[in-house]
Order: sequence, then C-alpha cells, then structure tokens
Amino acid sequence: MAGMTVAAVLGVDIGTSSSKGVLVDLSGRVLRCAVREHRVDRPRPGWVEMDGRIWWDEFVGLTRELLAPRDAHVVSVGASGMGPCVLLTDAAGTPLRPAILYGVDTRCTPQIARLTERFGADEILRRCGSALSTQAAGAKVAWVADAEPELFARARRLFMPSSWLVHQLTGGYLLDQHSASQCTPLYDSAAQTWLRPWADEIAPALELPELRWPGDVAGTVTDGAAAVTGLAPGTPVVTGTIDAWSEALSVGAQGVGDLMLMYGTTMFLVHTVPHGLTSPSLWGTVGALPGTRNLAGGMATSGAITGWLRELFDAADYPELLRLAERSGPGARGLLMLPYFAGERTPILDPDARGVIAGLTLSHGRGDIYRAALEATGLAVRHNIETIEAAGGDIRRVVAVGGGTRGELWTQIVSDVTGRAQHVPSITIGASYGAAYLAAGTVQPVDIHRWNPIREVREPRAALAADYDELYGLYRQLYAGSKSVAHALAARQARLATPPQPGTDEPMEEVNP
Repeated sequence: MAGMTVAAVLGVDIGTSSSKGVLVDLSGRVLRCAVREHRVDRPRPGWVEMDGRIWWDEFVGLTRELLAPRDAHVVSVGASGMGPCVLLTDAAGTPLRPAILYGVDTRCTPQIARLTERFGADEILRRCGSALSTQAAGAKVAWVADAEPELFARARRLFMPSSWLVHQLTGGYLLDQHSASQCTPLYDSAAQTWLRPWADEIAPALELPELRWPGDVAGTVTDGAAAVTGLAPGTPVVTGTIDAWSEALSVGAQGVGDLMLMYGTTMFLVHTVPHGLTSPSLWGTVGALPGTRNLAGGMATSGAITGWLRELFDAADYPELLRLAERSGPGARGLLMLPYFAGERTPILDPDARGVIAGLTLSHGRGDIYRAALEATGLAVRHNIETIEAAGGDIRRVVAVGGGTRGELWTQIVSDVTGRAQHVPSITIGASYGAAYLAAGTVQPVDIHRWNPIREVREPRAALAADYDELYGLYRQLYAGSKSVAHALAARQARLATPPQPGTDEPMEEVNP
C-alpha cells in the first residue's frame, strides 16, 4: 500500500578507516548500507589519533542517507566502534584533545612500566583479567595525565566511539561492561565494576561512566538529536560496544568454544570461554553478553598492510592484486613477511616491533609481496591461536567476518596456514550489523543464526600443511633474529619524529616514519 513504511533498526559502526551504517528490517534483511571513509592521524611514529567530533558528524551523515528514501521507520538504534579508545572531555562534554586509539597507538609504554611496577604484574592480571599493554585504555589515560597535565586537569569524562554516539543521541553518560573491561587497570573484571582505588589514584578527577551491558537500552533519542539526524524523538538507543565484539555478535560467534576472526584494518580474535581465563600475552575480557567471558587477541595491522601496498603499487583495485597473489602461489616464491608495521599487539606485545620482508630478490614482483602479506596474516593468526590454546582455550569452531572475507583467497590462505576450517556467514558486513542486532533485541527476541546463517565453510588444504609448517617455523625465527635491529630502528624513528608538545591542543606536524 502506498505510503506504508517498514519497521527497521539502525546500526552504525565507527571503524579505523571508515564508518558504516546499515538499515535492517526485523527479519534481519539488510535494506541499505552506507559508508563514510576517513583517515586517522599519525602525528608521530606510534601515535594514532582521531578527532572524536568526526564520529558524530559521520553518524549524522550516514543516518540521513539511510533514511532519505523514507520507506522505513527506525524503531531502535545501535552503535559500535573501534576500541578501546580514550576521548577525554570537560564537564560539559567538549572534547579536550583528539581521541587516542586502541592498541595501534603505542605511546604509553612508560606508563605501562610505571603502573605495572606500582600495582604488580600478577595483581593486575588477577584483578583486571589482562596485563597492561598498549591496548589498555587506563594506561593511555595515565599518559595524558603525565604528558599533558594542564589539559588533564580539565578532563572530567571518558568516552569511546560507541559511548560518544550514545551521549550525542541521548545525553547519557554510559559505557558497556565489555569496553570497561579493556580499561585496565581501572576496572575489576571479577566484580565487573570500576576498580575505584586504582582509578582514583590514576585519574582522581575523572567521573567514570555508569556501566551497562551492550544490549541494554541506554536512553532515547532527544529532540535535539532527532532534529539533526532525522530519527524520531524517543527512539530507543542501546548501549553498544567495541567493534570486534559487535562483529562476533553479528555472526553468532558467542558460544563457548567459538573463535571469531575479524578481517579488517587490523585482525581481531575473540574466543568465548566457559569461565575467566588469563594470559600475560592475551586479553581476558568480559563478553558482550551477560555471563560470557572471552580470551582475545589482536594484530596491529592486517588490512592496513594490504591498503598500504595498494597505494604503494598504485594498483587500480584489490582484485588485480589478488589475481597476482594467486598466481604467485603458496609461499610467495620464497618471501616471508613479519606484519609488524605498527608494532604488534598479541601475542608478542611489542610496540617497537617493525615490519620485515625477507627473501627479496630482483625476480620478485607485486603479487609475491602481496601474497606474502596475506600469508603473514595467517602466520600471525596461527601464533595467536597457539597462544590461546596454551592458555587453556578450547577452539571448536572458527567464524570469519569483515571486509577481508570478500573473495576467497585471503580466508583460504588463513585456513591453509592455521589448519583450521572457517565458517563464513551469509552476511559479513560486521560490526554495524551486530549493532543492528542488539538494537532489534529491544523490540523482539532475535535469533542471530536465523538472521545470518553460515553460507560456506573454508576448509584447509592438507597438501599444503607441511610447507606452511616450515614457513611458520621460519616466521617465528625471523622475529627472534631481527628483534634487536627492529628495536634500534624504532628508536631512530622516534628520534627523527617531531617532538611532542605536552600541555597544548596544537596539532603536531605529521611525520611519515
């Protein structure tokens, strides 16, 4: 009938290289998608920042685009975003500096050392679930306190991309339990509450947000937010969470024994465990759903390297590079890459690691290097999987999601290198779809496996196992053998960078390492 509209939910995710929005009806069917690409700022080697105000601007643009046809009315809103990030604002909610991004930003190593000595490595791991690393939001709060004390004196609130969108939409100051569990050492993982004695010591003037679960209703769209977005006033908004956990929700990878592989700008692994597990080389976190626990890992780069190579090679599109990589064949004609182009997160936790391409000769071409980058991802995933299982994890099913699952080569390589089958769902949009799923749960019960059934299973090729076993052994040797040189070069890069300007809001000149 003319004039009728369908009930739908809106999901928006703020990612590292783009923001994505999706409009989904209550059966899980995707009505429309929209994307806004952006770049993060890298003012110094190891620093990765973004103006948090862009997150709201892009949310508004995406929402208006998705609602423009006027054939759907939004009954609930969900949001997710990269994290853990640190966006500090004053008491009025005005950002004081660019947001410091998650573990790809490695500036806080002095604070990690100081806080670890202060509270004790074993005690931090016991109480928080994770060791202090560049992934820890609390260490980055401490960096601002140390490096920018005048600015920090005005800081009153802490936001991440999803909580910032919720604040703009509803006026609420909330954070989900999972995101809080990545704020080490500010959060008590066992008690699932803020660890007040440590938080008060690190950031005594900071008002920590109220904690909710990602699927809880955070509030409703205010009149002011409705006017700029086109959403109806009073529309429910869920609390949301960090993108990798929203991705896991989007493909139903939250059962005990599930491992989600997120193919994005970085690679993320989320393994669901029956009870809290800890490892000094991984992140033990609260899950996205009440009662769940995860053991997680993440690479600092994956898709970021393929994007860098595409620009470096001036390639017209990814399919061209994938064709060349397929022609190169397993082993990339004798090349081996360490994918540590922005340091590395788990399991080596080495912010001063650097990328290496070993075995180059004048006969190698673009396809070989691109193939080596895809294989490097698989080798790093294998290292993380072995570390998860050594910590007590029991991986029974691997589910792949994210932009990198489009096409078969990359996921096939990862299956071949790891020896693990990967379940690929029908919809691999990822975090924005997961945010829409959480939003739909406020309207009616939702079965994500009916929304998004498995489309295919990528099986490892047994004939390649021995070759990739040998390559994996060389991969582990290469890091150990080149570590001291990489650290020396990282130190040179730091010396060559523009000096920081603590205590000011002035942007620094970008330096390409």
